[in-house]
Amino acid sequence: MSKPEEHIAGSGRPFTGAEYLQSLRDGRAVYIYGEKVGDLAEHPAFHNSIRSIARLYDALHAPKTSEILTCAADTGAGGPTHRYFRVARSADDLCAQQQAIAEWARMTYGWMGRTPDYKASIMNTLGANAAYYGAFADNARDWYRRSQDAVLFMNHALANPPVDRANPGGARDVYIHIEKETDSGLIVSGAKVVATSAAFTHYTFLNHHGAVAASDRSLAVMFFTAMDAPGVKLFCRNSYEHQAKATGTPFDFPLSSRFDENDAILVLDQVFVPWENVLAHGAHGLPGNFPVDSGFLQGTSFHGCTRFAVKLDFLTGLLSKALHVTSGDEFRGNQVMLGEVIAYRHLFWSLSNAMATKPDPWVDGTMLPNLQAGLAYRALAPDAYGRIKEIIHKIVASALIYLPSSSRDFDNPEIDPYLARYVRGSNGIGYKERIKIMKLLWDAVGSEFAGRHELYERNYAGNHEEIKLHLQAMARADGSMGDMTDLVDRCLADYDETGWVNPTWAS
Repeated sequence: MSKPEEHIAGSGRPFTGAEYLQSLRDGRAVYIYGEKVGDLAEHPAFHNSIRSIARLYDALHAPKTSEILTCAADTGAGGPTHRYFRVARSADDLCAQQQAIAEWARMTYGWMGRTPDYKASIMNTLGANAAYYGAFADNARDWYRRSQDAVLFMNHALANPPVDRANPGGARDVYIHIEKETDSGLIVSGAKVVATSAAFTHYTFLNHHGAVAASDRSLAVMFFTAMDAPGVKLFCRNSYEHQAKATGTPFDFPLSSRFDENDAILVLDQVFVPWENVLAHGAHGLPGNFPVDSGFLQGTSFHGCTRFAVKLDFLTGLLSKALHVTSGDEFRGNQVMLGEVIAYRHLFWSLSNAMATKPDPWVDGTMLPNLQAGLAYRALAPDAYGRIKEIIHKIVASALIYLPSSSRDFDNPEIDPYLARYVRGSNGIGYKERIKIMKLLWDAVGSEFAGRHELYERNYAGNHEEIKLHLQAMARADGSMGDMTDLVDRCLADYDETGWVNPTWAS
């Protein structure tokens, strides 16, 4: 088991793209289509998606983008880091982080949500908030340093497998649990879902929701493990990138052929976890309200909302072009629905802006993204995404599938003249450009890749009921519900059954 940030990236600086590719050649146990993957970075199921991540790392070092993406690390190493890996101490810091998140998101047009800066949502809190982890505070500080200096690519898997959900106790034999404690660490087994992009990462962060672990000491653990640790196994879903290569060209599948964040079943089979990788355990207890008290909820909401807003920029622009290429933009009803999509785009940028410019004061003079705006994003984004897809299906309609099977059809002289005549675009747009736009839109809203993205956006923040129940609980906890009911009470106090009580109004 290696530390790639020490022997590949070097000391005190982020990986380059080439170094990131090399860091994945560590013998990790990744399985797909019944076989163990050899060189992950060269496998046709992952090749382009991994290179999309490598491109992000290269941008940290490129003159045109490094100023937006990086700042000086505060770990003493002296090198640069991605801005979101360093804890914020002002609204200005958060605004700069927002720009860095958006810059990386634009490089994948918003279609990769679990890029390395996603996990910075918790890693950037570990230094200032180290005392929160009690006996493991030094571990928190060390992981803050390690992740920031190298811009480590971390993933997390927090949900338990959907096995025997009707049983209140759950299928605990499949949950992540401690099998044995030793002087040097823990032996851990079990499974987690869904490990998005885990195959591409350096480490995974594992934790149970406090309520699950409260009644069973063997479940009370929070830790990191390297992806090449003996016993860590990933069983991947089918690869949309692989399917795209097998059945078409980049022209036919421009998104799924390069931005497929493969999801996997994560299994730990008697994995050794050294004590230095542990953040909470057993008698030391799991923090009761970890998502909020740790800053994790605020951070993931900020990253998620900003990336989602970039994705809506892309979808809005693409919908506008699709309507124009069919002259559907001349219809009033279509203009109205495009306006609705634009409103959603404005809404989520406004929430991202609010999270940055109205931060919540936190520990040791640090700042967290505004929680109320974050909670609103979590509650509204799932339905907004479904509504946007519905609008596209309604107003683009059959134009989405009035398409040839492949760009290879252009090379066949028996086919191409008919396509040129019968599949041409409106407004002087040629048939190849029309087909190109519609192929891109289909990959965004109609392909299997697109279906996975809708599932992802709908479940990004967790159970749809819990998200909205959390809003009510937080409104009571932060006093905002009290302020709202007090406003109603003031109105009620203005009058009674006999007339006005407030002398402003005459009875």
